[in-house]
Parts: sequence; structure tokens; C-alpha cells
Amino acid sequence: MRCNYGAWNIDWIYRFIKDFIPGKITKMKNLLKILTSLLLLFNGIGAIYGGGNLIFYRAGSTLHLSAGILQHTPFQNFLIPGIALFIINGLCSLCVFAALVLNFKKAALLVFIQGILLVTWIAVQVVLIYDIYLLHVVMFVTGVALIINGFFLKKSCIMVSTGKQNHSTP
Repeated sequence: MRCNYGAWNIDWIYRFIKDFIPGKITKMKNLLKILTSLLLLFNGIGAIYGGGNLIFYRAGSTLHLSAGILQHTPFQNFLIPGIALFIINGLCSLCVFAALVLNFKKAALLVFIQGILLVTWIAVQVVLIYDIYLLHVVMFVTGVALIINGFFLKKSCIMVSTGKQNHSTP
């Protein structure tokens, strides 16, 4: 199997994971689906809770956030960030979770995109507030895990659907 992602040949990662988990590729896919589902629920439920709190309590007091954290941002209160958090990381994560559970054809791509959205969200947030908290690190790692899982879910779908290896050339 040959897989080029940009200029990197990452076949060895796929082979390592495939060989690390005993059994067929479908076992790996099931394990990835469970892990991905948990990550999406973790992100989605947390973002719904956090975003909802920021929408209804714009000062951020219920989440122990100081308005001073917004001093270098274009926002006067947490309403707009709360709405964005609620929609981008909350509702979207839960929709991607539903797509994954219902085995939609493009679920792996949606997982990949949700990971990119989460990583981007955290990066923008850190740049705007000039600070990094433990939750930023946890959610950044969650986003990276979603990106990786989305990639490998797509790879495992190709392998399972064709029943053979894909010998494409770059």
C-alpha cells in the first residue's frame, strides 16, 4: 500500500497501527469509531455546556472567566465567542458523532474536518488571549486525535470496502 500525504510517506504509521491491533482491519475500524465517538462527545457536550453558559451569562462568571481575558480581542463580552463555541464545536461535533454512528459515507471526512476546526479554534483562542491554559492543551490534543482518527477511519473504509490494498502511485 502506498499513501502519500503531502510530501510525507506515512505508510509506516498505518502498517504499525494495523499490526499493533490483532485481527482484521475491521477491528481497528471499530476501535477507532469508539475512540472517535468518545472524543466527539467529549468535545460536543463540553462545547454545548460552555457555549450555552457564555451565551446566557455573557460576563463568563459561571465558568469563572474574567472579562479581562477579552482585553486583546475584538469582543466586549463572551456572547459572540459563546455562540461560535456552541455551534462550531458543540452542534457540529454532535452532528459528526451522529454521522459516524449512522455510518454515513463521508463520516471519516467530517471527523477530519471537525478535528481541524477544533485545532484552529484553540490556536485562534490562544493567539487572541495571549495565554495558554491546561484546557487549551487538552482540547488541542483532542483535535489532533480527531484529525488522525478521521484519516485512519478513511483508510480503513477504503481497505474494508475494496477488500484489498490500494496500490496507487504518487
